Amino acid sequence: MFTGIVEEIGEISKVNYSPVFELTISSKKVVKTLNISDSICVNGACLTVVKKQKESFSVQVIPQTLKKTNLERLNPGDKVNLERALLPTSFLGGHFITGDIDGLAILKDVREERGQRVLTLKAPFELQKYIVNQGRVAIEGVSLTVAKVEDETFSVCLIPYTLNNTTLRFCKEGDLLNLEVDILAKYVDQILKFREKEKITLKFLQQAGY
Repeated sequence: MFTGIVEEIGEISKVNYSPVFELTISSKKVVKTLNISDSICVNGACLTVVKKQKESFSVQVIPQTLKKTNLERLNPGDKVNLERALLPTSFLGGHFITGDIDGLAILKDVREERGQRVLTLKAPFELQKYIVNQGRVAIEGVSLTVAKVEDETFSVCLIPYTLNNTTLRFCKEGDLLNLEVDILAKYVDQILKFREKEKITLKFLQQAGY
């Protein structure tokens, strides 16, 4: 579990494609306390540390994760957001993030507005219902508040601190960004679906004379 508060911007130093997709990431801060088998959030995706060096570590990515994320597009020299897994004593500054990316959002517009940068994105259709005004989303592993929801897009606002301490400052129109919607919204949706199924089943049984 993570919070979406980025601890460090790491850099991809090596990419191996075979026999398994593996990223080696240079780090100065988070690597100090990482151990092999630890979970680490890389651009919003929860991955497992499989190797560790003095100033770098390696993670492996399964095909299912590659399909849902932009990790396969990373190249040596690219920057990535890093966050270590929560401890029981950790301060929860963002919101609960699982590190299971739901899909890729398209960055439709970037503009400067009153000292902040506003990103307008389009989420996959099946995820749009989970995004609400003043709700929470994680973009590239960064916990953000939804500022505005329109028909097919939503906007988030980035203060200078967020820009300076995350990779979101490098994003440009047309980029595909890792998106995780609020897990609470998904739970509510699942409960409502289950209740609807119960009603349909009960109605069927009543009509059948049970």
